[in-house]
Amino acid sequence: SWNLAKEYQKSQEIAPGTLKGFTHAYLRRWDIQNVLTILRGKVQGEKPGKIKEILIPAGSLDKVVLDRLLSEESNDRIIELLKGHRMFPVLAREFPAAKESGSFSHMENELYKQFYYEILADAKAGIKGASAFLSYIQLEIDIKNAKTLFRLRVDAQTDEDVRDMFVAGGTLSVTDFTSLDSIRDTNEFIEQLKVNFRNDSLHALLDELKGQKGSLSDIEVRLTRVQLEQMEKMSKRNPFSIHPILVYLEKKKYEVFNLRALARGKESRLPSEKIAEYLVM
Repeated sequence: SWNLAKEYQKSQEIAPGTLKGFTHAYLRRWDIQNVLTILRGKVQGEKPGKIKEILIPAGSLDKVVLDRLLSEESNDRIIELLKGHRMFPVLAREFPAAKESGSFSHMENELYKQFYYEILADAKAGIKGASAFLSYIQLEIDIKNAKTLFRLRVDAQTDEDVRDMFVAGGTLSVTDFTSLDSIRDTNEFIEQLKVNFRNDSLHALLDELKGQKGSLSDIEVRLTRVQLEQMEKMSKRNPFSIHPILVYLEKKKYEVFNLRALARGKESRLPSEKIAEYLVM
């Protein structure tokens, strides 16, 4: 975790010109993950030191701020301390219900939707190099929505309105998203996904999934591989854009995640083939 944070911080330092701003904006996602990790850890009664081990201080909330949040006893106080941060309006609106229900999933969805709304605004601001940034963010949103649709097919009993799980700004509209979710036949669902997503690599993967009964984790990993493959292509087409930086940030993330999965899998004595299902290579 600390190695990943260090590399991310270094990337922000050396990124030139406007690319520094795009890099900083992109890494704000770690603010969401870190705050949610702290809130969930507090609810589960984890010790601050244990929570700290998995934090990635790579966003706007640095190590000092995260340590301050960790020192608080109550989640209400943690939310209060974030007043003035761009996440605060969503946290203030959603936390009471999350506290009552004991689940942070809806609040998490709302935080990421706000993140993508803000980052899309940055990408559409007309700044030099923003079009390359926009193309990647839209790709990421498409892959995220595709993963959510597959997850909904596995967890059909969710009580949450599927529209609340949709992220705007990509290829799909909310109407497309809900329509796709309503299709029960797997092959029909895949064919309709292909109609909505005009991406050759994604089409090839969707064709492979026809008739297969892969696990959700396997499907998500394969969708991630498509995303990384498309990022590589963007990077080669635009070597002086934000794309090479984003490729590095994502590959570094999955390098660390793979090592973590291997370590935890071995510690839990899982078979190698089971661990391999969770690796992004």
